[in-house]
Amino acid sequence: MLQFSDLPALTGGTLLQLPASPAPVHRLLLDSRQVTTAAGSVFFALRGPQHDGHRYLPELYQAGVRLFVVEEVTLVPGEINAYPEAGFLLVANSLASLQATAADHRRRFHLPVFGITGSNGKTIVKEWLAQLLSPDELICKSPRSYNSQVGVPLSVWELNETHTLGIFEAGISEPGEMGRLARIIQPTLGIFTNLGTAHDAGFTSSAEKVTEKMRLFEDVDTLFYCADHALVHAAARQQLRPTRTVLSAWTRQRARFDAQEADLLVTIHEASADRTVVRLERARPRPQEYTFTLPFADEPSVENALHGLAVLLWRQVVPSEIQRRLDRLQPVAMRLEMKQALNDCYVLDDTYNNDLAGLRLALDALSRQPRRGRRTLILSDVLESGLGGAELYARAAALLPAHGVDRLVGIGPDISQHRAVFQGLSTAFYPDTEAFLLEFQPEQFRRETILVKGARRYGFERIVAAFQQKIHGTVLEVNLDALVHNLNFYRHRLQPDVKLMVMVKAFAYGSGSYEVANLLQFHRADYLAVAYTDEGVELRQHGISLPVMVMNPSPDAFQKLRQYHLEPEIYSFERLHDYLAAAREQALPAIHLKLDTGMRRLGFAEEDVPQLCQLLRDNAAHLRVASALTHLAGADEAQHNDFSRQQLAAFQRMVPQLEATLGYPILQHALNSAGIVRFPEAQHSMVRLGIGLYGVEASGQEPDALRPVSTLRTTVSQIKTLPAGATVGYGRRGQAADYERRIATLAIGYADGYDRRFGNGVGEVVIRGRRAPLIGNVCMDMCMVDVTAIAEAQAGDPAVIFGEELPLTELATRIGTIPYELLTNVSERVKRVFVTE
Repeated sequence: MLQFSDLPALTGGTLLQLPASPAPVHRLLLDSRQVTTAAGSVFFALRGPQHDGHRYLPELYQAGVRLFVVEEVTLVPGEINAYPEAGFLLVANSLASLQATAADHRRRFHLPVFGITGSNGKTIVKEWLAQLLSPDELICKSPRSYNSQVGVPLSVWELNETHTLGIFEAGISEPGEMGRLARIIQPTLGIFTNLGTAHDAGFTSSAEKVTEKMRLFEDVDTLFYCADHALVHAAARQQLRPTRTVLSAWTRQRARFDAQEADLLVTIHEASADRTVVRLERARPRPQEYTFTLPFADEPSVENALHGLAVLLWRQVVPSEIQRRLDRLQPVAMRLEMKQALNDCYVLDDTYNNDLAGLRLALDALSRQPRRGRRTLILSDVLESGLGGAELYARAAALLPAHGVDRLVGIGPDISQHRAVFQGLSTAFYPDTEAFLLEFQPEQFRRETILVKGARRYGFERIVAAFQQKIHGTVLEVNLDALVHNLNFYRHRLQPDVKLMVMVKAFAYGSGSYEVANLLQFHRADYLAVAYTDEGVELRQHGISLPVMVMNPSPDAFQKLRQYHLEPEIYSFERLHDYLAAAREQALPAIHLKLDTGMRRLGFAEEDVPQLCQLLRDNAAHLRVASALTHLAGADEAQHNDFSRQQLAAFQRMVPQLEATLGYPILQHALNSAGIVRFPEAQHSMVRLGIGLYGVEASGQEPDALRPVSTLRTTVSQIKTLPAGATVGYGRRGQAADYERRIATLAIGYADGYDRRFGNGVGEVVIRGRRAPLIGNVCMDMCMVDVTAIAEAQAGDPAVIFGEELPLTELATRIGTIPYELLTNVSERVKRVFVTE
């Protein structure tokens, strides 16, 4: 077992202090928020553009962590005494040390390992390959899409002596990265999925990108790929040594097969709506033909499945067994979904994979939920661990208390057999899903967070459906990964030490206040802002502890501000006098002073500053000021740049007067989302991020930099064929046509927040990848679209109201409004689903 004292030799580091007791290394830790089992965890203090792991050493030590790898000697002798039991290793680069540690761990195991790379499909191919090979092997694989410079070391660290095969994916975004990943994975076999445009920005050309990716396979015994990807085929032949690597390629081009550039020729024999029949010809070691049915019809899935099929033929699995395994392939749902549920519960729906690594990741997500109430895990038999039952469930049981799980519902014969290992929890066990659903009583689950984690064969989607709060064909899907991408886009534009306040008012622009606030808290935003006191109270009741500014506090809510530690924005003398009167009787939270520099809406004008300073001076004993802020009236548009600079100049004149009066510095913030991009020189000590977080780049300067966060979907309730001359809807506003039409009725209307101005051809929706115009008026609970040109459309089809295929900015322009209005108008009766990888 690797000891902490072994790390200097692996990393080239210097041991600053040995731990107080022997220190075997059990876990590699990168995030202070994910300490579950402190014993044996080594924290690698990584640096990034907006974070520095060294800042969290005291917090980690307090949590029980005793092993640290650091990049700088911030621990002078006086300070190191504060960590008497800890071991410290000083290294030149913490990331490189993490990778070296994982590479050493990989060298301890002599087993075949697949490395998988490519532009698209890596995770799908990895998961399907694991499904196809699981009858023969005990497999260790990357959890989810852990394919980065930090994800790969964490994946490889999961290898243990029970595994007979490893499958790890590797993703890169710039030159030089693949060599580091190859040294960690040390693959003996490889799959190159394809070459597309993903991460093109980091490379000068596609040729450079494919050359870099191919470095993963320089020492593999066999590489599987599609020879129809010309750049991949050329790079494989040029870069890999013929004496070492066998190229096992498949193609759909007869000429390439005849020229013996590929081992397998694939032809599509038959295709339908849900399956594809393929014919394979093989030239070596002797001519053979096979026919297989793939349970997919879309082209990407077919190509991904063919990689796995090629591996099975290479392993000489008999055709009948190959078909049996192909029939069991299931689409990979690569995300965890958080859904509102009955009785003020939330369900975390994660049936992505069913091994210990996947369980640990899902439990990490559960532990990050700060909502009050207990945490429940509904867990099926764990089918993909490679461990014996006793050891498997003992390990699973050890994870639960560390992640705050209070109750376990076990489903399946194996977990039920080992129920005795789950001590200290409230438990219930069922032989199968049907038995659980038969006894399911919603009132037994109240105000709790429930993780549903099961193998596919158990059909846990039925359990999730039983918990669902609203059965409504319309859903607002909020992509939390896109939200984090947008958060980082703005963060990377901030100067060091500039704080970030994020707006979660108006139900987080329609996205869901608590869920967004929780994510922002995890990613260490500095402040949140809400419009009204009730919004802040709700965040506190859900466990959000970040500082919260309330933009429109009323005097009757001052007691709530004190009770829930909410900080009001004060924008007028009237409101300030009200607050001072209350503050003289009892201590109240600090305030934020709103300065009006040109918006002419709310705030103290520049001529008010002397009087304001006098009030602050006279009441210094009762009042503390947290910040001063202003709001730019025209930051969205370049034509108002001069006016915006006038506002900023006025702000810079007013704030020093306030600070001089107060006798202490205060936070200063003027920039909104557009201002962060347009006026980087005016960041002051804090900025306010609003609509940009939700995917709308309001300045228009970098329109492709953000990812859409919200997708509003509904379903087709019915399709009617109307004869020529028929009208549609109320008032017969859906005008008659002189030809037969197919009209689809959708389960969304203005009561869901879908604007009536989209009626009568102004709006469109997307069905089966094609646009369909609205016809007639938007009704309260439904609307109609013309699908005459979409012959394959049918009842039950999803319809995208807005999202990546139909951008908010385009829809807002059509009805003369702004994206803010469309987002915030989505009714709370529309079910929110929060998704993340």
